[in-house]
Amino acid sequence: MSLALSIAERLSRAKGDLRMGVPVVLCGTGGAALVAAVEALDADRLADLRGFGPPVLAITERRATTLKARAYDGDLARIVPPADAGLDWLRSVADPADDLRLPMKGPLTSAREGAADLHRAALALAKAAHLLPAALVVPVTQALTLAATHGLTVLMLDDIAPALAALPPLAKVVSARVPLVASEAGRVHIFRPDDGGDEHYAIEIGRPDRDKPVLARLHSACFTGDVLGSLKCDCGPQLRAALAQMGAEGAGVLLYLNQEGRGIGLANKMRAYSLQDQGFDTVEANHRLGFEDDERDFRIGADILRRLGFSSVRLLTNNPRKLAMMESCGLQVVERVPLHVGQTAQNRDYLATKAAKSGHMP
Repeated sequence: MSLALSIAERLSRAKGDLRMGVPVVLCGTGGAALVAAVEALDADRLADLRGFGPPVLAITERRATTLKARAYDGDLARIVPPADAGLDWLRSVADPADDLRLPMKGPLTSAREGAADLHRAALALAKAAHLLPAALVVPVTQALTLAATHGLTVLMLDDIAPALAALPPLAKVVSARVPLVASEAGRVHIFRPDDGGDEHYAIEIGRPDRDKPVLARLHSACFTGDVLGSLKCDCGPQLRAALAQMGAEGAGVLLYLNQEGRGIGLANKMRAYSLQDQGFDTVEANHRLGFEDDERDFRIGADILRRLGFSSVRLLTNNPRKLAMMESCGLQVVERVPLHVGQTAQNRDYLATKAAKSGHMP
């Protein structure tokens, strides 16, 4: 029996470390580095990191564009901080909250020599931890000795790159009958990924025939809309309308996927809301934070549907990405069922942006 950690377990530990402000060690073929998430870093750890050499601040191309910084590596920029840059300076580059009040953060110098593989992995880890995608990267020698001395998590780039790109295997934990307003014949299935991430849920209405296309919806968790009744989005009304339609037809499956804020997490979603109050639309806000328009992975929903025994769906959606993902994962979409509910004065512009920039269909 081996007590050695798997790659998934090491990744889970590393994400937890970054969220607590603890650096991790990344090792690649070209060298190794200490990596820390700027959002969680404190002044003492910053001083400790500087003791190993000059740091580089990795930010995404989206954030670099906002800051008018050169992204020589394509999808990211390696910013060279001034020698006297403190935590406030680093956070001002990472977090757009005060961009309008303090627009001049530069000129910013971007590194262009050498490989950016470790920096790219650092940003992927920060995103996976639902932190701002900004990471301090400090090259080090004798990385394994350093990690052992300080009890730091070590990740080998060749090991984690495939794991970060792959869909974590899901295990079905339990299912139980739950009478619902939409249907008394409700059943909730819980699925847990093996990387220690958030669980996802399948709500089965009635007893859908596995040999026929099932009425299905992929619904991403929205605490503000689903729970609080926020008027800034149409998520809550869509959730209830989808369940009601399944109840009226007597059968269906709603996949409730814990991918809050289009996959960026609730804290970053609230940052995006704050930017929207400054006049940016939902896509612009995500870009200013350093994220893509949509960071969700709809392969999760396709995997759960297959595990429940379905091979074809009638998909309740206005989102073309969901249709494409279902088809690419081997699930036949025999019909798209539009779902237009919940427009308010407060979300009219949000819905217009989804149509204009994200291709949402009428």
